[in-house]
Amino acid sequence: MKKKLITFVIMAMASIFIAGGCGGSAGTDIASRPLWTPDGTGAKTVVISDLHLGVSDDFAENVANRPLLVEFLQRLQLTSDVKELVIAGDFLDEWYLPMNYPSYSDSDEFYRQAAKNNQTVMDELKNVMAKGIKVVYVPGNHDQLLRSGVLSELLPGVVQARDSVQGLGTWRTGASNDVAIEHGHRYDVFSGPDFVSNKSICGDKAALPPGYFYARYAASWVAEKRSAVSKDYPEISSADVELTSADQHNAYCCYLILSSELNRMTPREASGDKTFDLGIAGFNGKYSVQDFYPVLKNGRISSPLLYQGFQTSADWNLRQRQNLVAKNVVFADSALGATGHKFLESQALAQYLENPASGVDVVIFGHDHIPQYLQLASGKVYINTGTWVDHNTACKDETSRTFAVIPAKTPESAALYQYGVNGSVTDVSEIMVRR
Repeated sequence: MKKKLITFVIMAMASIFIAGGCGGSAGTDIASRPLWTPDGTGAKTVVISDLHLGVSDDFAENVANRPLLVEFLQRLQLTSDVKELVIAGDFLDEWYLPMNYPSYSDSDEFYRQAAKNNQTVMDELKNVMAKGIKVVYVPGNHDQLLRSGVLSELLPGVVQARDSVQGLGTWRTGASNDVAIEHGHRYDVFSGPDFVSNKSICGDKAALPPGYFYARYAASWVAEKRSAVSKDYPEISSADVELTSADQHNAYCCYLILSSELNRMTPREASGDKTFDLGIAGFNGKYSVQDFYPVLKNGRISSPLLYQGFQTSADWNLRQRQNLVAKNVVFADSALGATGHKFLESQALAQYLENPASGVDVVIFGHDHIPQYLQLASGKVYINTGTWVDHNTACKDETSRTFAVIPAKTPESAALYQYGVNGSVTDVSEIMVRR
C-alpha cells in the first residue's frame, strides 16, 4: 500500500495558461517535458484503457479530454524509462452511437472513419512507436469488431494481443511474465462476445452481446441532453415468477438491472420504435427496445425476439467456454454486479490472483470505468485503469484520465495515476482503494 500521495512532476505555475478547463494546456511547454524523471526502478509499462474515441464529435465521449490525451502521449515519448504502452480495450468506439445513427454494413470503414476523426491521437501513437516504445492493443467490447488487419493499417507496427476468439485478448508482460492485462469484459454477461444467443438470427456472424444495444440507448439519452421521459416498460414482480429455476432466477436478475438502467436513462424514443437500424454482425433490419426487453408470459420471463436464451445456464456456460474463461462465473453475480466495481475485482481474484495456475501477481482491467487500486496481503495487486472519457458517469469521483504504471522488475509496486488538466501526474492509488 502506498504510504502517501506522490506528485511526479510539473504542477501548474501562476504563469501557465490553461485553456478551457479540460481543453488542454495551450500556450505552455508542458508537452515538451517528460511525465516523470526516471527513478532507477528500470523499464516501465504504462496502461491506459477506455479512451472511447468516437466517429463523430457530435456525440463522442472523448472530445474535451482529447487534447490532454495527445499531450500525455507527447510527454510519454520523452519519458525514457517507458518501454511499452498498453491500450487495454475500448480504444475506437463502435457501440456508443445514438439509436438513430445511420445504418451501415462495413465495420472496417467505420473504424477507419473513427480513426480519422481522432487523427491527432493516431499520429501521436505512431510517434510513440517511432521513439522505440512498444504500443500494444488489447480488444475491448466497444471495439469488438475491430479486425487486426484494419488496426495494422491504421497503426502500422502496433502489437495486438488477441485470443483465438474475436473481440478478446490478454497481454502478459513483466520480467517474469507475471502481469496480466485484459479489458475485463469476457466475464460480463452483458458485454462479453456472444456467438450463441442470436445464432438463429445472425448465423455465424453473431457476436454482439446485449450491451451493444444498451450502449446505443444510453448514447441517445445523453445526446438528447438527458431528457426526462416517462417510460412504460413491463414490470415483473418476483411473486409472479417461479424463481426456484436457475434459468428464471437469472432472467429475473437481468430484468432487475435492465429495468433500473432503462428507467434511469430515458431517451425520447418509445420502446416500440424500430430505432436500431443495423447491418453488422449478422443483424440486418430494424429493432426496438421491446425486441430485447424481458417480459413475463405464462409465468416465465423471456425476451420477445433478441437474446431469447441469453439467461439459460446452457447458453451461459457455452459462452464462457467459447470466451476462454478459466474459472466459471455465476451468471447472477455477473448480471447484478454490472453497475459496480466489486464484480470485476472478484474476477481479478478468482481468475488470476487467487488462482495458482495463472502465475500472475498483477492484474490490470478496464471496462467498468471505475479506477481502483487493491493490494492483497500477499503483495499481489489489482488495478482498474478507469477511463479517459470527458464525464465519468460510472464513478462519482472526478476520476477521468487515470492510468497504471508497472515497473518490469518490481511489478508489485505498480500504481495508479491521474493526468491532471494542468499537466500534473499524481499517484492516486491510496484514494482509489474502494470498499
